[in-house]
Formats: sequence, C-alpha cells, structure tokens
Amino acid sequence: MYRCPVCAEALSANSAGLACVNRHQFDRAREGYVNLLPVQQKNSKVPGDSAEMMQSRRLFLNAGHYQPLSDAVNQLLASVHPATLLDLGSGEGYYSNRLQQALPETAVYGLDIAKTAVRYAAKAYPAVQYCVASAWHLPFADQSFDAVLKLCAPCEPQELARVCKDGAALLAISAAPQHLVELKQQVYPDVRLHSDAIPQLEGFSHQQRQQLSYQLQQVPVAELLALLEMTPLSWKFKPGQKQKFAETNPSISLDFYLDLYLKKQKQ
Repeated sequence: MYRCPVCAEALSANSAGLACVNRHQFDRAREGYVNLLPVQQKNSKVPGDSAEMMQSRRLFLNAGHYQPLSDAVNQLLASVHPATLLDLGSGEGYYSNRLQQALPETAVYGLDIAKTAVRYAAKAYPAVQYCVASAWHLPFADQSFDAVLKLCAPCEPQELARVCKDGAALLAISAAPQHLVELKQQVYPDVRLHSDAIPQLEGFSHQQRQQLSYQLQQVPVAELLALLEMTPLSWKFKPGQKQKFAETNPSISLDFYLDLYLKKQKQ
C-alpha cells in the first residue's frame, strides 16, 4: 500500500519499519505509526495542529457532540462496502476509529501531517494503520483505496484521484451555511455564511449531497471552550471573551454537508 515519499518506489516491511529498494528507511514508532513526512515536505518546523488544539478536539469529540456526524459518515461509507479506506486528515483518530468499529472487515488507514495527533491516534486505536504524511504528497501506491473520507481536509484532487481505484467513493465533509454561526456572531459585525456551492473535484463526479443540521444545547463550559479552541475562530476572540461567552450557556448550530463523489473511470 505504501510508497516511498522520497523516490516513489514501493515500501516493504522490515524489522524496523518500512524501506524501499533505494534504501530509504522509515522506522515504525513504538506507538505503531510510521513517519512518511520528509523534511522537504514540511511547511513549518512543527506542521499541522498544535498539541493544544489536538487536546481540545479530543475532549470535545470524545464527549460525543459530533457523533451524529460520525454515524452519518459510517452509514454512507458502509453502503459502498470498501475493502480499503483512507481517512485523510485523521487527526487524533476519532472518525477513523469509529469507522473501523463500524466496518470491521475494512482495512482503515489514517493520515495526518501533525505528528502529535498521529502518535495519540496510533496508541489509542491500534486497529487503524496511521502515518504522518502530507495530503499533497500521499505516500500510497496508485489505485490503493476503495473509499476516502475527506473531513474538512485540504488536498490536491489529482493526487487524491491517483490513490483511488476507478469507481472509488470519496466522501467530503464541509461546513454548511449555519455551521457555528453563533460563534461567528461574537467576533464579526457582519457574519458571512459558508457557501452552499458543491465543490468540483478534478477526477471525480458528484453523486449526492446530504445535509446534517442540529443544535448543541446545555454544553458544559469546558467542552464549549474546547470547541472554541479547535476552530480558527479562536484567534478572533478578545482576552476573557471566550470564558464569558461559554458561561452564557449558548445554543450552538452545527451544520454539515456530506458530499459523495465517485472517481471517474479512465477512458
């Protein structure tokens, strides 16, 4: 499944981890993941979400607030019966772990550029195969996957199409117009809602759109603060404003689009 991120040759397992014919070696960490992010593909010294953002996301997700979204993802991807599945931008592993539980016969792979998140995911969920890598340079062989979950993760569509089999399913999750609108109202005088346009992804044809909307109510202050910290809106709040807002016990709108695509068949 894996290919070398340096020379694109196939990677084979050895006693230490993975290696290619050109002797590029990638050791397996004690937590079980492999780091396939060469230095030239890093965009910063510590790429990806910080440890603080990962911990906030873990607290919020493990409280079950996004379980309806995870359940909808599992149901849609189960309908295509994938043998191999990639969670692109898998973070601390919440969605990939629940996918593995829902689809026990599927080989689930998780990829994220944040080493801290992947380390936690691999230790907590050993049934999923995790790697540290760039979504723009996927370390997988051509036509490796029957399905891909892309949950708010940026990527290169051509590279994504390369690792998908013909006819593979791509489930892309994005924010629908009302998503977190109450948070936006705290920091923007004129709130701009998320677009309802269906993204066109090169190499894929759009099949269907499902919208999932619900309200979070009576959220404990610590969990609401975690939600704030795991969003880019966190930087917009003034000192002390987050705590005051969380203590008002607000209702929060969650609004998602689930867009299902199929990889186009080669002519």
